[in-house]
Amino acid sequence: MRETPRAEPPQPRPHRAFEHTAGASCSGTPHRSDGRPPHTPRGARQPDPLGRPGTTPPVPGRPALLSALVALAVVTWQVLVHGPLARLDERVSRSLVDTVPRPLSELASDLGNMTVALPVLACAMAYAVWRGRRAAALYAGLAMAAVPLLVVPLKEWTARPGPLEPWAQGYYPSGHTATAAVAYFGAAFLVSNRLIPVAAVLTAVAGTGLILRGFHWTLDVFASLCLSLLVLAVSSSRTRRSSSRTPTGCTGPS
Repeated sequence: MRETPRAEPPQPRPHRAFEHTAGASCSGTPHRSDGRPPHTPRGARQPDPLGRPGTTPPVPGRPALLSALVALAVVTWQVLVHGPLARLDERVSRSLVDTVPRPLSELASDLGNMTVALPVLACAMAYAVWRGRRAAALYAGLAMAAVPLLVVPLKEWTARPGPLEPWAQGYYPSGHTATAAVAYFGAAFLVSNRLIPVAAVLTAVAGTGLILRGFHWTLDVFASLCLSLLVLAVSSSRTRRSSSRTPTGCTGPS
């Protein structure tokens, strides 16, 4: 009589996935430490709104950067040759000067002063260092340092006179606008991306005040915004690359 073969105990399959249990990490198993299902795509992870490690600022797309570069080149060419765009800019800007009380326009333009914008960025950099984002703070500081290195040569090259001081030269592009944009947007990237609209408002107010007070032509401010976009894009790109190379620390279950 043939014996009935005994059932063998189930053997683990070498390629069978283990159960994904939340709370386990760094154990050599596929357990997830954050409780997310195993099929969550990496691109769907949401950044921390408070700027904690791993959060990276948004980087403008290539079309936006190319448009900013082309616009900067065209405007600079028009200023150099005193073309029709530059002449139109002078007529429009002159009509806008002192359309609001001077104390108000001066207060707005002061947002682009080094004494106002730099402390804001410095505080944000200190916060980022405290949160462990030293690379992001470093690149934000380098972006701010790049502003005079780019603006001053352009001022000397174009030698554009001012709206209220035609005997003076060196008004294009606006250093105050670039300072405001790089400082306030840089601070927003370091602290929280939710502050980006606030940075946009502060930069717009500073640039508008410069025009209304007669400190700069409209194209001076516009060119600085284009230049600032390029500087911020490079800084943000370097920050993202640095964050992607930083290994994530392993922590045990809490």
